[in-house]
Amino acid sequence: MNPGYRLHYAPDNASLIIRLALETLGMPYETALVDRAQQAQRGAGYLRLNPNGLIPVLETSDGAIFETGAILLWLADRHGRGAPPPSDPDRAAYLKWLFFLSNTLHADMRITFYPQLYIGSGDTARTTLRETVQGRLQTHLEILDDMAAYRPGWLCPDAPSGLCWYLACLLRWMALYPDDGDRRWFELGRWPRLHSLLAGLETHPATRAAQDAEGLGPTPFTAPTLARPPEGSAT
Repeated sequence: MNPGYRLHYAPDNASLIIRLALETLGMPYETALVDRAQQAQRGAGYLRLNPNGLIPVLETSDGAIFETGAILLWLADRHGRGAPPPSDPDRAAYLKWLFFLSNTLHADMRITFYPQLYIGSGDTARTTLRETVQGRLQTHLEILDDMAAYRPGWLCPDAPSGLCWYLACLLRWMALYPDDGDRRWFELGRWPRLHSLLAGLETHPATRAAQDAEGLGPTPFTAPTLARPPEGSAT
């Protein structure tokens, strides 16, 4: 039965993670552009779906779901793919790393993008905060690269889990943003296992679908460039 999914998205935003997961599952869905250039995510209609005004939202037969990690887990459990099922011994490990991405890595990354939301308006204070958090991000990526050495089944680019796509997109954005900052702190080659994962994901059909839909360029994970979407704005 067609589940009637509707993904509220903006190009190269966190909705990209959900698009990749839906494409991997092979589930039919439609998209609704959230025009960030017009602050559509702050409009009354969107806030009824997600009162936090953040992207994405996935409309489902169970209602509207927001929070990227929650959507990924709901999709996997609904369709029996994309994460170890509750009875699988790998379920606990998958959950702890999924929530590490959501609660720690993604949260710290957001600080580097929007330091003004966390500290006063002084340029020196913002720079200090950003540099401090970039050091934390490097540590997080070292931890993840070490974890990847154990080759858990849910970190396989041939049959990617939702966690794979979440991590790939976070790494993409760390390489690109803030685009007015010093990017030398992020060198993907420092984390060879993560680099290998991203290289494998770039050849997946889901990536090709997302490239076309959101203008991601030929190497969206290993050597990303700013998106040139056919509609909407990434920022």
